[in-house]
Amino acid sequence: MKENKLETISNLFEGSEIRSIWDSEKEDYYFSVVDVISVLTNSSNPRNYWNMLKKRMNEEEKSELSTKCVQLKLKSQKDGKSYLTDVLDTKGILRLIESVPSSKAEPFKLWLANLGSERIDEVFDPEIAIKRAINYYRKKGYSDKWIEVRLKGILNRNKLTDIWKDGGISKDYEYGILTNEIYKEWSGMKASEYKEFKGLRKESLRDNMTDIEVLLTDLGETAARELAKEHKPYGLEQNKKIAKMGGNVSKVARDNLEQKLGKSVISSQNNLKYQYIREKHKIENKK
Repeated sequence: MKENKLETISNLFEGSEIRSIWDSEKEDYYFSVVDVISVLTNSSNPRNYWNMLKKRMNEEEKSELSTKCVQLKLKSQKDGKSYLTDVLDTKGILRLIESVPSSKAEPFKLWLANLGSERIDEVFDPEIAIKRAINYYRKKGYSDKWIEVRLKGILNRNKLTDIWKDGGISKDYEYGILTNEIYKEWSGMKASEYKEFKGLRKESLRDNMTDIEVLLTDLGETAARELAKEHKPYGLEQNKKIAKMGGNVSKVARDNLEQKLGKSVISSQNNLKYQYIREKHKIENKK
């Protein structure tokens, strides 16, 4: 990566290099365990420290973390060659931090505790979560008008997923399939492909769309919702047909506009203040 885009993680590690690899299929990062251990403990041999920690966790029947550890090829900081290295995803690496008995881990544990406390507060008062989201968007430079439209878009999206739920959709992957049917029909890309086209990873696709792209997305989802209300599909296959019909409404609008503009309205533009280096890593040996 050109820069460490995980600003929160980077700040916690005070700029220390933590090797990571992006898994585009899972849409998550894997972090080098020995690098994190090295920063937290200042151990002269972090690999041995990690092996001892795994052994202790197994003996205490707390082996969940060690079993979730996988091996991926990461470039060595010593000779520049790639070796199989123990890695954990974002959730796993935060659990690791909680398990390390080190004074340097205390700021991390305090940060995690504060996050937990904030989320509990938001359960009792959801307005706190809304204000938090608004502040995040303002810090990223979005206008209040944009934020207002974005929040309304989230509500409209929930109306669509409610309709899908009434139509027998219950699994996360099914919602993803239906969303992709809408995107593929009008843009020619699944959501993950659209994100890659825009140079995104964990970032929100809709937060990085142009005004026209947002309008076409909203139109497709609104059309799919109204068509589902009218035709009452049930099950994944019937809902896929309706989702595709909704996406086609946006495709017609897109084709008409592009004909008049004389250019494509699909843009690789994003709102990031950084860019990712296109890494050639292939996720291998992941069990």
